[in-house]
Parts: sequence; structure tokens; C-alpha cells
Amino acid sequence: CHSARPSLFSTASGFDDYRGFLNLCVVLLVISNARVFLENILKYGILVDPLQWLSAVLYNPYQWPNLLLVLGSSVFIFIAFHIERFLARNYITANTGVTLHTLNLLVAKPHDKINKKLYVITVGSLFSCSVYVVVFLKLWSYAQTNKWYREGYTKALSKRRIHRTSKEFLSRGLLTKLLFPVSMPSSQLKGLRDRSKVMIQYPYNLSYRNLLYFMAAPTLCYEANYPRTSGINKSYLMRRALEILFLFQLELALIQQWVVPVLQKAILPIHNYEGYTIMERLLKLSVPNHFIWLVFFYFFFHSVLNALAEVMKFADREFYRDWWNAETIVYFWQAWNIPVHKWCVRHCYKPLLSIGCPKFAAQVSVFLLSAFFHEYLVSIPLHMFKAWAFFGMTMQIPLSVFTSWVSKRFSSNYGNMIVWMSLILGQPVAILAYVYHYYVTSYTTIA
Repeated sequence: CHSARPSLFSTASGFDDYRGFLNLCVVLLVISNARVFLENILKYGILVDPLQWLSAVLYNPYQWPNLLLVLGSSVFIFIAFHIERFLARNYITANTGVTLHTLNLLVAKPHDKINKKLYVITVGSLFSCSVYVVVFLKLWSYAQTNKWYREGYTKALSKRRIHRTSKEFLSRGLLTKLLFPVSMPSSQLKGLRDRSKVMIQYPYNLSYRNLLYFMAAPTLCYEANYPRTSGINKSYLMRRALEILFLFQLELALIQQWVVPVLQKAILPIHNYEGYTIMERLLKLSVPNHFIWLVFFYFFFHSVLNALAEVMKFADREFYRDWWNAETIVYFWQAWNIPVHKWCVRHCYKPLLSIGCPKFAAQVSVFLLSAFFHEYLVSIPLHMFKAWAFFGMTMQIPLSVFTSWVSKRFSSNYGNMIVWMSLILGQPVAILAYVYHYYVTSYTTIA
């Protein structure tokens, strides 16, 4: 009946199966949020109105210029493409190409028009700014990767002792029709049923078809060749499409019903410096905001990007890793947005290391660049510059050091909890700050 046995909660027992407590936490979370949701319904009524969003897009004349701005981004893509063509043909020098690419990237921004108050709808402005940020990062990758291809191509020609002859042919334009109308010479394409299996090499990648595929593909890092699937899984694509439609409507409904009333009630306490009320509003906003953020993560990084990848037959579907298990802030930023992380490592972090920059300084530079783009995507649509997003991102630097120390000194579970706390409370602080300043800027009185 009895033997020497430790209690299950003792570390000596070796017992680690606590999934029942996890289920309890889930049940309590559902019940508590159901209560908050019912309280919101009783206090404000049903605020969800899908037609309100539709009317804002269709009937507001200031929304459509943002679409024209998005279409106008194709001009910068066209310019970058022809700069690379001129470089491949030796019409311009490498330094001239760098200068032209830099000017093209600096001009490729919509905020000059948005800041003139012509496009006052922040949602449309946010969308157009996001598109231009994506175009900026992709064209940066396109220019830098082709530079690496061009250097490797030149070295290969030098080894074969035909560099001078090839350079003369290219400078005279004798090989233009051979190199640039198609991805590969017709002799290699002839007889191939699936041209996507052809391994394209520089300079045969300099074609409109290759560039347009890259601009539409769910990646920010350019390559002449990508892993491709054999076909489109229609049932998989349909599931992702249904998720997109449902989750998009869910996001809008949660914002209307749960977030907007809290933000409206928070303006006056912030203005009057009511500390306890501000804290109550912050905590009240944290739960719906975090839930919306989680829904957005699944909506964009799983549903949207996988649907786009399926249409483009793009086989690399690693758009995120297990960021929810992040024990440090550094790993969270490495895992939750893989396309951006890969771009930062490939085109910012490693180039800085290659020129002798210390590792920590390179990491800080990446954080600062990310902070700039976060601030850009908030300040420009709101027509104000308060640097809250920039400050929040820069605070990730000491927080990353702290979480790393906690995970090593105490336990990785503590580091994971600190990461979750920073996500749950950090975003609402920035949201309340921006909403308040936007309200003060847009309206003269607060009552």
C-alpha cells in the first residue's frame, strides 16, 4: 500500500504532465472573455456594421487616390528593372547603378502626397504605405542580389578567359536579343514542358516575367530560382480563401464592437491625467487588442501568404516559426515574421558583419531600421510624428538583453512569460498614445 514516493508537484517526482491545468486555463479564459463580451453588448449594444466599412471605401472620394498610388509603384519597379539591364550590358558603371538604384528607392514613397492631407482616410493610407514599404524592400533585394550575381558572373567569365570578348559583345548590343527577351536561350527551352524547372542563371534572369513573379511572390528576398510546386491544390486554396473572408470580417467586427468603445472612453482620462482610470482602460484594451493581433497573425501569415504561395506555386511556406515559445525577444523577432527576418539577415545584418561591424552593433542597426519602418507605417497615415512606435521598437533592445539574462539565469519559462507580457501590454500603450494625440490634433475640444 505504501512505498517511498514524492508528491507529484515535487521536482523529484519527474512528473510533467499538467495538460489538465492548461485545459482549465483555456476554459477560464473563454468564460472570462465571454463575460466581458456580454458586458460590452449590454453596455453599448450591437455596434457591428459590415456595411460601414464598405461605404467608407466605395463612397469616400479620398480613398481611391491610395489605389492610384499603389498602381504608381509599378513605375519604380520598371525603373529598377532597366537599371539592371543597363548594368548587365555595361551601358553604365557599377557606381552609377548604385546611385540610380538609391535615388529610385528614395523617391519610391507615397508620403509626399499623403502629408498634403489629400488622403485623409488612414486605412487607405496605411495600405498604400505598406505596399510601398514592400516594394522598397523587394527592390533593395533585387538590386543587391543581382549585384552578387553580376560579380559571380564576371569572375566565372574571367576564369574561362572570355571576359573581354563577352564584355565587347554586350557593350555593342550584339547579344541583346539573345539575353533579354526570355529567361533562357530558346535552345534550352525547346522541348521542355515545364519551364519553371529550368535553373535560370545571370543574366538570363533579367526578364519581365522573372521580376513580376518575384514582386508577386510571398517573399522579400530575390532569387533567380525559387522552389516550386508541381501544381495548385484547389481544395487547399479554397480553405485558405474561406479563412481570409471569415477572419477579415471577424477582425472588423471585433474592432467595431470591442476596441472602438474602449478607445473613445480613454480619451478624457488621458487628457485629465487620471492614472487609475488610464490603467483600467489599458488593461481593458489589452485583451481584445491581443486577440485581434493573434487573429491578424493567422489571417495574414498563414491564410493570406499560403493562399498567395499556392497561386504562385511557391514551395517555401515557412512564413513563421514557433514564436509563441520564444524565450527571448530576439527569438520572437526572428520567428514571428520570417520574410522580414530573412531580408534583415541577408541584406542588412550580414553585409554589416562583412564590413567589420560588431555583432551587437549590427543587431542594433537591424532593430533601428525596423523601428523606422514601424514609425513610418503609423505616422504617415495619421499625419503626425510622435515616435511612439519608434520608441517602442528601440525599447526591444534592452528588453532583449533582459529576457536573455532571465532565461539563462532563472528559467526559460520566465523569459517566455516576459515576452508575452511585453506583447499584451506594450501594444495597447502605443495605441492609446497615438489615438489620444490623433484626437487632439484632429479636434479642438475634448468633452
